[in-house]
Amino acid sequence: MSKSGIKKVIVLGSGALKIGQAGEFDYSGSQALKALQEEGISTVLLNPNIATIQTSEGIADKVYFLPITPYFVEEVIKKEQPDGILLAFGGQTALNCGTQLYTDGTLAKYGVKVLGTSVEAIMNTEDRDLFVKKLDEKDIKTPVSQAVESMEDAMAAANRIGFPVMIRSAYALGGLGSGICKDETELRTLAQSAFAYSSQILVEESLKGWKEIEFEVIRDKNDHCFTVVSMENVDPLGVHTGESIVVAPTCSLTDEELKMLQELSIRTIRHLGIVGECNIQYAFNSDTNDYRVIEVNARLSRSSALASKASGYPIGFCCCQTGIGIWSGRNW
Repeated sequence: MSKSGIKKVIVLGSGALKIGQAGEFDYSGSQALKALQEEGISTVLLNPNIATIQTSEGIADKVYFLPITPYFVEEVIKKEQPDGILLAFGGQTALNCGTQLYTDGTLAKYGVKVLGTSVEAIMNTEDRDLFVKKLDEKDIKTPVSQAVESMEDAMAAANRIGFPVMIRSAYALGGLGSGICKDETELRTLAQSAFAYSSQILVEESLKGWKEIEFEVIRDKNDHCFTVVSMENVDPLGVHTGESIVVAPTCSLTDEELKMLQELSIRTIRHLGIVGECNIQYAFNSDTNDYRVIEVNARLSRSSALASKASGYPIGFCCCQTGIGIWSGRNW
């Protein structure tokens, strides 16, 4: 048995691979499986994608080439009887699936513990209304926004906030359904597209022209917390990070600006209760020193893979160890 007392863990992969989407999770999932293996923990991987390293022989003890949906995951849980499940290594697909299994009582039914960041904390980052309310508790600025579920509400929100506005799909992969609208005609077209990807879309103030800055942050269960690496998007705000030119570390911030955003990142992640790794994205205006927290991804992402390779820091490996409770940020 491992030091953590955990014998068997299910790791959810990212599901079917599309061009330009989800390939980064092969890296993070492989790192997690390697960390579990080193601790003597039996691993069960769900991932229907054959074109990955993590589904190769010897990486996981058992591989199920099944869709990442609640039905199939429950069937595997029923058969394998794991102690825990890791949701942070399969992107949005794994998070959405794990959240549903938690809320419908499936995980409790089989005594499966969510390792790492709690589902409550995940939901606080995924649901925009909860996210804004949570950050408001610490006076942390977020874009003026409204989560809507109909075209009529989207129009009303845009008129209240004032054009131009930013449209984003909630719970969607790869920034699908996002963009900036300068009038009602553009809003109607983009909102219609966004609703095709998610039942909830976000109508936000436009921060066009502001810098987009990101930090990868790790926190353990004992509240040791630090930023791994800072990144800056060369492309303008509004272009999804996955499609942007990104440099690491940041190249245009002063030491004072960098320190301010680092401290803000740690304060935010501690308040949200993240355990493991996460990505926090800012809109930042160097002329006024003003900022907005755009979003927090309570999981590994494309940015995490870039940060790992740019810094040489094994983020996925350490994140997995943190999730099973055997790694402390104090040691790094």
